[in-house]
Amino acid sequence: MEYRGWWIVILQILLSWFISPLIIVMMFNRFGNIGDWTSERILLVYSFALTSYGAAKTLFCGFENFPFHMLRTGDFDRLLLRPVSLFTQVSASVFNFHRAANFVAGLIIMAISLHRLHTEISFVNLAMIMSALLGGILLYTGVFILGAGIGFFTINALDWVFIFNHNSVELARIPVDHMPVFLRKTFTFLMPMLVISYFPSAAISWGGSFWRGWLALPVGAAFFNVSLVFWKIGVKRYKSTGS
Repeated sequence: MEYRGWWIVILQILLSWFISPLIIVMMFNRFGNIGDWTSERILLVYSFALTSYGAAKTLFCGFENFPFHMLRTGDFDRLLLRPVSLFTQVSASVFNFHRAANFVAGLIIMAISLHRLHTEISFVNLAMIMSALLGGILLYTGVFILGAGIGFFTINALDWVFIFNHNSVELARIPVDHMPVFLRKTFTFLMPMLVISYFPSAAISWGGSFWRGWLALPVGAAFFNVSLVFWKIGVKRYKSTGS
């Protein structure tokens, strides 16, 4: 924040993430609903994914940049000599404060969508929202860790991993009922983005399965732990960059 114009960067990110919801609202106002799907429903699902992604991007972006900024340069060798856990060091290696704008934008979109859907803000619903967001943060952090773990085996073939972070957030704008079956299964069972966004949204706002709304946290935690295991396997395989 000591850099001149830091607030312009945050404002820029906020505006960029508000453009997508604005386009959705404009299209629905022009062409109408898609079956039972209204713009508010789509934006609520989108807000869960965006908020979780924004928090993970702010706090754990070090893992996303790890293959390129530490393995290629050999900086990871220095981390191995320090008496602090590798998880802490890699997480703290990059801190994108301006990415918190994603988190803020997601919360604002969520609040507006819940209000427009006349969702009851009860203790149970608040608990489910918090559980879903925590599960989403663990999920997206797990995606970053998984990409870092794959980096121990290959660095030049990591672009496909980005499908599961930023691109998955954009995918949340598609009505689930009209999503291709392959994508729906991929983002439910392989990278469970729909579990942390669609399931809780449906449970609290339009009569979806109540118990599915609580799956976000355990599923996100399971994905995080599996990614952590893969990361540890990569660390054990690491043979140093050399001179």
